[in-house]
Amino acid sequence: MQDIKKKLPLSYIELSKNNLIRNIKQFRNLVKKPARRGGGTKLSVAIKGNAYGHGQNEIAKILEPHVNYFQLNSVEELELLQKVSKKKTLVLGYVENSDLSRAIKLGCILTVFSLGQLKELNKVSKKLNKIQEIHIPIDAYLGREGFLWSELPSLFSEIKKCNNIKVSGIYAHFANIEDTSSFSHAQKQINEYKKALELANKFGFKNIETHISATSGLLVYEKGLGINSIIRLGLGVYGMWPSENIKNIYRNRIELKPVLSWKTKMAQVKTLPKGHSIGYGLTYTTKKKTKIAIIPQGYADGFDRGFSNNGEVLIGGTRCKVIGRISMNMFAVDVSHLSGVKVEDEVVIIGNQGNEEITAEDLAKKLDTINYEITTRISSLLPRVIV
Repeated sequence: MQDIKKKLPLSYIELSKNNLIRNIKQFRNLVKKPARRGGGTKLSVAIKGNAYGHGQNEIAKILEPHVNYFQLNSVEELELLQKVSKKKTLVLGYVENSDLSRAIKLGCILTVFSLGQLKELNKVSKKLNKIQEIHIPIDAYLGREGFLWSELPSLFSEIKKCNNIKVSGIYAHFANIEDTSSFSHAQKQINEYKKALELANKFGFKNIETHISATSGLLVYEKGLGINSIIRLGLGVYGMWPSENIKNIYRNRIELKPVLSWKTKMAQVKTLPKGHSIGYGLTYTTKKKTKIAIIPQGYADGFDRGFSNNGEVLIGGTRCKVIGRISMNMFAVDVSHLSGVKVEDEVVIIGNQGNEEITAEDLAKKLDTINYEITTRISSLLPRVIV
């Protein structure tokens, strides 16, 4: 973590501690009613993918007192997390057999992707004299990881033979619940998931944790009713909405504030004559005398090449258009409309400056993608500065 009082880097990601805590507290208030299992609804926050690009350990240190679990994708992420946290952690990505011993020794809740992996996990756990806790994934009409309902009898039967495996949870993922125009597929998924839980109960798996909802599932389905014992929060904690539909429904009930700002400084300012090409590929030629600023970020830093002749940044509280192609580590913007701009003036790629704001949603719309793809792709090499 950088100290904001020290000299700031040329380019960096600024994290608002206040906004992060404010967001998590709003979600905590939404789930305050007791869950089906005693003790109230638990919050798990997904910090995989470098905390959606925000900085895994920086985010973890702030959220440690406010959550019940962290959720990761890999053993490598877990090793990094344990440098700053001992919070109970769900590793829901695939862990190859050669890494099972490492995962067990580190201590976490694992998932399994097949009967073969289950047997191997039990075998390795026995060698280490450990009882490994697992959560079982159900493929409830998502078509991704997890077991189909028809596969569960053989899975549950095999688990009963595994003396070094403890099932402490069963979960699924919603596929499209953020689309509030229709609840039909979500209801189909809920029904399938409930069938799986009923079957698990018949096999003797009782008093286990259940989770199917992320941010959108909480807002559309769970609604603080305590339907399941864990909510897996993701993008909402970082101040991003799952969809415009959900934002419109909840905008008067909760206010999510972005945690991340992306800042840099101008590296060069110069005036080009009419007819001067800009950038690789000759995709832009000046139509008149044009003052440009060179911005020292590019697609290697996570500013997508798709923003070539398409993006904007903030300089002096004013929007400035990207002209020419985005390079690996720099690009040009038109600052002809600004006076007095100079080298090392602040540039905001995501965030506020003056009365203007560029959000991850704004950038996502330009690329026809989602807000947290924008943030997740920001380079982990950029320093994260907590303010």
